[in-house]
Amino acid sequence: MFDFIIPFLVLILVVVFIHEYGHYYFAKKYGVGVTDFSIGFGKEIYGWNDKSGTRWKICMIPLGGYVKFFGDRNVFSQADQDKILKQYSEIDRKKLFVLKPLYQRALIVAAGPFANFILAIFIFMSIYMFIGKDFTPPVINEIKRDSPAEIAGLKKNDMILEIDGNKVESILDVSKLIMMSTTEYIDFKISRYDKDILLKIKPKIIQSEDNLGNKVNKRIVGITLIPYNNEINHVKLGPIKALTHSVSEVYFVCSSSLKYLGSMISGSGDTSQLGGPIRIAKISGQVAEFGIIPFLSMMAYISVSLGLINLFPIPLLDGGHLMFYGFEKILGRPLSQKTQEGFFRIGMFLLLSLMFFATFNDLKDLGLF
Repeated sequence: MFDFIIPFLVLILVVVFIHEYGHYYFAKKYGVGVTDFSIGFGKEIYGWNDKSGTRWKICMIPLGGYVKFFGDRNVFSQADQDKILKQYSEIDRKKLFVLKPLYQRALIVAAGPFANFILAIFIFMSIYMFIGKDFTPPVINEIKRDSPAEIAGLKKNDMILEIDGNKVESILDVSKLIMMSTTEYIDFKISRYDKDILLKIKPKIIQSEDNLGNKVNKRIVGITLIPYNNEINHVKLGPIKALTHSVSEVYFVCSSSLKYLGSMISGSGDTSQLGGPIRIAKISGQVAEFGIIPFLSMMAYISVSLGLINLFPIPLLDGGHLMFYGFEKILGRPLSQKTQEGFFRIGMFLLLSLMFFATFNDLKDLGLF
């Protein structure tokens, strides 16, 4: 387990720093005072003060971070503007987050998640430009007997064009799209003798091991693939194409994650695959052994996930604050402190429940349950 700690810390430090720097950058842009920029929680391990008085620090528990604004006393202070005006001088009021215009507060809060998306796009772009992206069309080489693919009508030499409406750009996309599907049937669009054919395939779910040796519930259809004309097409992209494909990959991760969340809520999703910090630490260490490119790719995916989760309209997350600002825009005033407290209790319960469930899966994955 100790072999996984350093890759995990590097991943978390980078992803969390970028997230918090998004908040910090827009706070400074709009004149908000920032007293603390912390990576981690708990006791400070190392820190320093910059010229503006911000305390930059690394703390004991590396499972997140925060930016603390000048004058912040509690999460409900937006409803206490009259009290705040009496406590601060005119100069200090200009540095208070809660007195900034609504659009500025919304941008400061949203900047954290969007910084995570930008980091992921930057990583994907760098890989596509300097390492390359695979565009090898997948052709079916073998159909296993009595498999879902054979039952549905797939045949040898069929070329796979789309899976669940997602364009298959390379042979590597096929297993990813099958694994990420959440519905009972998977839609395949294939090319056979220059004709496009649509087929619905009901995958089997088996317990297997991924490429890292971790136990997973795997969706299979029973096919093996070969490159079209037995030629690998790996291409280094220019900046514009790299950016386009990077944005598309971020969108795919977000949409797939939301579909997976929806399937869990409806009861049809595989909740055993939901993991927390322990599983992330384990996988990050395993991926790091394969080299810097797979590790950077994982960092990009984790960054997208962190940005997306923080946009959920749950109090205590950035999306919860944006939800409150939406109410403020509609009502013309902030929600009362009592109402906000009620929302935050619900948010705390939801987050603690999610953390408990994810940690339980992590411990079960380690064989402790």
